[in-house]
Amino acid sequence: MSSNNFNPQAKTFYRPIDAALRWCNLIRYEPQIVQAAWSCPEKLRTLFPQWPCLQANTDRIYDAVRNGELPYGSFGISVPLGTPVELTLLTVRHSDLRHWMKIYYPDQRPDFLFESNDDTQDKISLGVYFALQAERDALLRERDTLQHQLRDIIANLQELGLEQESLKALVKTQGQLSKRSEHTYLQTIGALVNTVLDVSPSGKPLSVFKSQSAIVDAIIARYGETSGLSKRTLDEKFAAANRSLKKTT
Repeated sequence: MSSNNFNPQAKTFYRPIDAALRWCNLIRYEPQIVQAAWSCPEKLRTLFPQWPCLQANTDRIYDAVRNGELPYGSFGISVPLGTPVELTLLTVRHSDLRHWMKIYYPDQRPDFLFESNDDTQDKISLGVYFALQAERDALLRERDTLQHQLRDIIANLQELGLEQESLKALVKTQGQLSKRSEHTYLQTIGALVNTVLDVSPSGKPLSVFKSQSAIVDAIIARYGETSGLSKRTLDEKFAAANRSLKKTT
């Protein structure tokens, strides 16, 4: 920090009560607060009911220390996380406290941590933070939608596999399919393929598949070892199904 940007409220390190009262903008009452709360930081709410933020911010700092979010030490000397330190001797460094607040309380800008000359930089960073957060939330929603669609497509493919098994069983028990039965099955397959590739009235795709070829690839990837489900056979069956469906529409 240069001499032009000297901050009289800032220190190299703070006890939690020192940081909390500055966070609450109660620096003018520092001697009164420190003297009363020296040995009883848990009684701040009782000692100073007119300043509820004092207890709340002190608790936040202790909670961050307990959960490994905020590095700490004793008399300004950092210690490894998990090292026992007497509460009255516990301290946090200025730089660590500033970094922690930027991450966990980006909307908070207490004067003792943030100098006026970096207002613009931090405001830009805060804007980028919220923009990235909104983008992440949108991507998560899109991922959930795609996962839901993929589950539906897998279910449809499984049903298609069952249809294939039904056809094979019928051939074994009854010989050749009748023209009417074959026509019905082809129309069913064609309707399913067209539904998978269709879009909603608003223009949104109903599935993650963009083409008939993509459906064929997905079936082969999942049922490639199943007899009768080769790429050539699927292409022929889908083509026949499309022709059969077009004749009746």
